[in-house]
Amino acid sequence: MTKTVSRTLIVLFILLLAGTVYWMTRTKAIPVDMYTVSRGVVESTVSNTRAGTVKSCQRAKLAPAMGGQVDVLNVKKGDSVRTGQILLEIWNRDLKAQVELAERELRVNSSNVEDFCTRSDAAARTAKRLLELKAQGLVPVESVDQAVSESKALESRCQAARDERGVIQEKITVAVANLERTRLRAPFPGVVAEVNTEVGEFVTPSPPGIPTLPAIDLIDQGCLYVTAPIDEVDAPRVTLGQEARVTLDAFPGREFHGTVRRIAPYVLEIEKQARTVEVEVGLSKEDDLSGLLPGYSADVEIIIDRRENTLRIPAEALLDGNRVLVPDATDGTVQEREVKTGLANWNFAEITEGLTEGERIVLSARKEGVKPGVRVTAEPPSRK
Repeated sequence: MTKTVSRTLIVLFILLLAGTVYWMTRTKAIPVDMYTVSRGVVESTVSNTRAGTVKSCQRAKLAPAMGGQVDVLNVKKGDSVRTGQILLEIWNRDLKAQVELAERELRVNSSNVEDFCTRSDAAARTAKRLLELKAQGLVPVESVDQAVSESKALESRCQAARDERGVIQEKITVAVANLERTRLRAPFPGVVAEVNTEVGEFVTPSPPGIPTLPAIDLIDQGCLYVTAPIDEVDAPRVTLGQEARVTLDAFPGREFHGTVRRIAPYVLEIEKQARTVEVEVGLSKEDDLSGLLPGYSADVEIIIDRRENTLRIPAEALLDGNRVLVPDATDGTVQEREVKTGLANWNFAEITEGLTEGERIVLSARKEGVKPGVRVTAEPPSRK
């Protein structure tokens, strides 16, 4: 009995020793990030190759139609203006006097027209009555002829006065047009970005081929868009009306929504090895325009295709050859599995075959030491 007990103890000791050696020498599990396969949105997108720029749909660098000394300046930087508002006037008192003179001539002419035409109507009625009496032999012929001649003369003077009124009205039109050339009006509602003149300074339109500073730079902030270069390889996939997302360095974490409104009909050759096509994205939501300024740098992401509620995994979990690493549910040993993918972007890849919803895969598949056959364990979340 004693020998049997001794043998049993020896066997247990050996087994315990072997287990201890195995436990001490076995490969330690590598902590990795895990991901549970789930459903969500996957998009196929195209992005700009270089930073784009926020621009205004309307921007005008304005100067008066004729040169002269600034007499009135009604705006300053940052002012909001309405369509037709006078921004500045150059000295124009002589032209104002011409308009006033022509208007006075028109008033005098109107009085003459009323006088001559009233007298002409009265003379015509008198001549008509005398002609009727002449037919009855009641008045002499000389009186009738005189009345008819006077009626025709007054009628001619009435018509001449009316013609003169037309000439004066045209003179007023010309005078007002000349006066208007001294006034700089806002062609659209907007915000004054720059004022490059002061009262008393001389301004002049830019001569052909010689650019000069505009008197006033006006920007319409109610309509903004983003222009950005797209690689020529991606350009054929872009079509008008496609949805796009815009991000700006000036607004981190915020997305602006828009649609493709123009695709340039040519390829830019500024960089021979990186040819691009210019694309314009109109910002479609008024709330998005708040705080935006023309000139901001922007990045554009155009949505080519979109799948809702589809099986997906993070793009970083996908290895070359469409392979993923799947840990065994019992001992955590990593196994390699090939999958089939659909749409993909920098964030997610659609899975059409090879995985099921709820399965766990290794997210940090490129971590050192992680490969098929090794044991892994889920890394605990870091504490902040």
